[in-house]
Amino acid sequence: MLDTANPVVTITRAGGIARVTVDNPPVNALSQALRQGLWDAVARLDADPEVSAVVLICAGRTFIAGADVSEFGKPPMAPHLPDLVARIEAAQKPWIAAIHGSALGGGFEVAMGCRFRVAAPEASVGLPEVTLGIVPGAGGTVRLPRLAGVALAVDLVTSGRPMRAAQALAEGLIDAVIPGDLGEGATGFARAALTRPLPAPVSARPVTPPPAGFWEARAAAVAKAAKGATAPGRALACLRRAAEAPFAEAMAFERETFLALRATEEAAALRHVFFAERAAPRPAALRGIEALPLRSAAVIGGGTMGAGIVAALREAGLPVTLVERDAEALARGRANVAAIFAGGVMRGKRTAAQAEALEAGVIGATDYAALADVDLVIEAVFEEIGVKRAVFAALAQACRADALLATNTSYLDPRAIAEGLPNPGRFLGLHFFSPANVMKLLEIVPVPETTEATLATGFALAQRLRKIPVQAGICEGFIGNRILKRYRAAAEDLVRRGVAIAEIDAAMRGYGFAMGPFEAQDLGGLDIAFLQREGARAAGQIVPETLGDILVRAGRKGQKTGGGWYDYAPGDRRARPSAAVTELLAAQVVPGAAMGAEAIAAALVGEMAAEGQAILAEGIARRPEEIDLVEIHGYGFPRWRGGPMFATRVRG
Repeated sequence: MLDTANPVVTITRAGGIARVTVDNPPVNALSQALRQGLWDAVARLDADPEVSAVVLICAGRTFIAGADVSEFGKPPMAPHLPDLVARIEAAQKPWIAAIHGSALGGGFEVAMGCRFRVAAPEASVGLPEVTLGIVPGAGGTVRLPRLAGVALAVDLVTSGRPMRAAQALAEGLIDAVIPGDLGEGATGFARAALTRPLPAPVSARPVTPPPAGFWEARAAAVAKAAKGATAPGRALACLRRAAEAPFAEAMAFERETFLALRATEEAAALRHVFFAERAAPRPAALRGIEALPLRSAAVIGGGTMGAGIVAALREAGLPVTLVERDAEALARGRANVAAIFAGGVMRGKRTAAQAEALEAGVIGATDYAALADVDLVIEAVFEEIGVKRAVFAALAQACRADALLATNTSYLDPRAIAEGLPNPGRFLGLHFFSPANVMKLLEIVPVPETTEATLATGFALAQRLRKIPVQAGICEGFIGNRILKRYRAAAEDLVRRGVAIAEIDAAMRGYGFAMGPFEAQDLGGLDIAFLQREGARAAGQIVPETLGDILVRAGRKGQKTGGGWYDYAPGDRRARPSAAVTELLAAQVVPGAAMGAEAIAAALVGEMAAEGQAILAEGIARRPEEIDLVEIHGYGFPRWRGGPMFATRVRG
């Protein structure tokens, strides 16, 4: 029997088990129509004497994946999600959530309202609301501690991370993993469940109090991980209320917190980033352009960057050929790649067998002839125009005429690198960020001859690598490094005006960066940018001397030399203010008015945004939100601030 009273919710009945199917593509989001359909289904099935249990399942690629983003910022409409979850939980017939894909946010809250939860092996569940600057708003912080304990609830809710089905089963979040046909398996589970006493609804289950000192320790850990974001700490407060207060009181506290956070600047910033990330892989200009097939890849250069690119390609399932200039360099490159895979084993990211399989998919070569049939080659050699041009001259001879060729340059003009290349339409810049197997940003830099198909393939590769792609025009430093240059120059200008180096770094950490500009330079090495400036000077460009130049010429290149902007003791990475730096820079400093931390951060973020505005005006970037993505995913700008363009309200 089929019931289609609601366009997104259908009901079928067979042998006493009803199946409620949600079909609200693309991700079965909790729209008002879906909420209403489920609301009505509870009443209809409770009134049906032939139904003993209900299986809730979804069509398409996923279970209910969360809120309907098209409703963000709009007045909420009944039925409200907390009421719907309570209605499902109070149904006379037990509901079984059959989860495939992802049950996230409101989707997992609906699942927790069901008496049972079963899942396909590849499914995941979670409450990611803190990543949008809010807390769960339909009982997530109140039911989860009752379902799986306080400690796990704190870990999941304050981090927003999802959990795969196998672990969710072990932790008690779901009741069974069902391989094969999920609908049939869930129906069989329902029949078996009806032969046993039913468990209490989740809301009626007790919460085991955590040990003494638990909340204080977790508050410190959550605050450290949040780096200034508000939502994780507020989520922890909701979980504590759930553990210490009656269910109804905890629900009211969660809802009050949810509504208060929804209107904050932090939530607006994180929504901005969410929508920008969702749009990034599919630029409108490439709609309808088909990407070229990529079945194999090669990387030229096995240094830190090249090895990271090899690892990223292998983790995406592509066989990779690594080319180096001689056997000794190739051995070092392969060792670099192996170390990346081994590091994943040490961190529990993969098994030793998986690491061996990844490494087995890397072929080493010292002869470009090995690249005769690869689909994509990425050059990652030393940042010198002559070296790079020699690589592409060799590739032109060795590769197929339709093989895609990409440079990983971070500063050089890709047009100069590709000069004279046959079939230049297949060439583009793919600027990875180090470590390339970890950092999510990929700047895609076409040259004038780059075809739309080549550009579309660059975006498709980014999606395959699970990276955030941003198209950049050609200028020194593209988008990110150009802004970084101005940021560093502005920080030096503050030092010239008498602001202490440590105060500037502290201000930017307080703003949400992991490190301030001077700490970051000491970690990476001051000599890298110094050599770039020296190269520009040698080429006849007028490059003013920086404070960093003074330090490098004095032998202070950062942590690796025991001193840069700060002093470092042997074996100790803690930065200590340096009397030597004060003396070296004294002639450059003219003390001015004191600046507080907020003023320092506002000044530096304002400089970043001003450079971003110039980048937009020149057409180097297409939209301000793409600049924000570059800064967040490539340069550590605090996600919850939304990026420099959002923070200073530069709009496209």
